[in-house]
Amino acid sequence: MPHHVAILAYDGLCTFEFGCAIELFALDRPELGVPWYSYAVCAVEAGPLRAAGGLTVAAPHGLEELERADTIVIPGWRGADQPPPPALIEALQRAHGRGARICSICSGAFVLAHAGLLDGRRATTHWRYLAQMASGFPEVAVEEGVLYVEDERLVTSAGSAAGLDMLLHLVRSDFGVEIANRVAQRLVVPGHRDGDQAQLVARPLPSSEHNAIARLMDWVRENLRAEHSVESMAAQAKMGARTFQRRFKDSTGQSPLAWLVRERVELAARILETRPLLPLDAVADLAGLGSPESLRRHFRSHGLPPPGRYRKMERAGAAA
Repeated sequence: MPHHVAILAYDGLCTFEFGCAIELFALDRPELGVPWYSYAVCAVEAGPLRAAGGLTVAAPHGLEELERADTIVIPGWRGADQPPPPALIEALQRAHGRGARICSICSGAFVLAHAGLLDGRRATTHWRYLAQMASGFPEVAVEEGVLYVEDERLVTSAGSAAGLDMLLHLVRSDFGVEIANRVAQRLVVPGHRDGDQAQLVARPLPSSEHNAIARLMDWVRENLRAEHSVESMAAQAKMGARTFQRRFKDSTGQSPLAWLVRERVELAARILETRPLLPLDAVADLAGLGSPESLRRHFRSHGLPPPGRYRKMERAGAAA
């Protein structure tokens, strides 16, 4: 059976966040050649439900649908200071208790916090609500300034656009890098932004500086097999090393070397998916990771299974 996703709808619905969930999970995608998600829109309360923009929504299902969902999406909430109904809290607690994955976008994290599901776990929300989350729910380990956080089948994300990053992260987890990249291409968004990237750019950059960093990133992506250091990348960008590191972090939220390793891991994952007979030492070499030992170490540090098992999982998923 396809992975079943329940998308919540409520009075005061955040339409952008709701639309993101619909776009990711409710559209048919036969071109991908995988058993795509099934979905259900579930009303938290009796409708019709008012939505941002003057719309009304009539959801075909109720909270009982959460009993069979593999993933539940909370697309925002009507207010960080608005407690969710007891029936919703109980349904979410039961769902998580039986093993469902629950994810929230923006203020939707407060629903999970009210349900007690984030106690003792890491979580995030929109930067405007971080202090309110930390003070109102001291048992939650609030992660400031990140795009999304996953902890024990609970995935919370920052503001609106970060919700797309988080949802693509779920697709990536369920179907692999290649499928997630193809979905991202349809959406005309980056295939992957690491969850620990900053929500806010530290300071605005003049366009010429930003373009220099962007050109450097494009060049490195075309030459991932080559050796790179901070100094060599800075020289390619025609900057001093210290200036380059500062501007790169300001522009991307990551250090140059952390970004480089992430790009190489993504390339290695794509090679494993698309070239099933290529030996691991060749995969490591083509991705610029040097050796199978280095390949395994970086896969582990990025939360991926060992390369051999990753390849078997992708082949099994493609055959399903």
